[in-house]
Amino acid sequence: MEHADPTRLKPSRTLAESLYDATGINVADCFQCRKCTNGCPATFAMDIFPDQIIRLLQLGQEQRILNCSTIWICSACETCTTRCPNGIDIAGVMDFLKERAVKAGIKIPQSRVYTFHSSFLNDIRRRGRVFEGRLMLEYMIRSGEMTRKLLQNDMGPDMSMGWNMFKKGRMPLLPKGIKDKQEIKKILS
Repeated sequence: MEHADPTRLKPSRTLAESLYDATGINVADCFQCRKCTNGCPATFAMDIFPDQIIRLLQLGQEQRILNCSTIWICSACETCTTRCPNGIDIAGVMDFLKERAVKAGIKIPQSRVYTFHSSFLNDIRRRGRVFEGRLMLEYMIRSGEMTRKLLQNDMGPDMSMGWNMFKKGRMPLLPKGIKDKQEIKKILS
């Protein structure tokens, strides 16, 4: 008679059920076609690919998922979601996992990525859409990059890029708002 191996995986549906209850996203629908991973523009920087995140979610490997850098590298471009033949909102899954990691107090592997993520959401809350000038300013200040670049006299490349973006109409001086900011605030609360 064989003894049970204590290192064996013990699947749990708790995390997948929490995800479903909070978002309505059912990861059980995934059949591991890898279209999400094959289309993702950020896989070069990920330690666990998007399809693997979904599989680990199905198996309930919460600590492994919440401690990886992949969820923070995801830019929420929604390429994965668009490519999924089963309509799984994979970008939504990544957002759920980010929030879960923050609530669990898990140390974020790349704090600058989290700083950008939270600066982005702050900007959305403020005006309902992103204003790149404000977003970059907040990120540079909160991440410490502004201080570092000023002390090292290294602002030239950023200023040059900003000027070129402005000349091409890609960096407006004033933000544009949306009609119903309250709706966005309600969604984000």
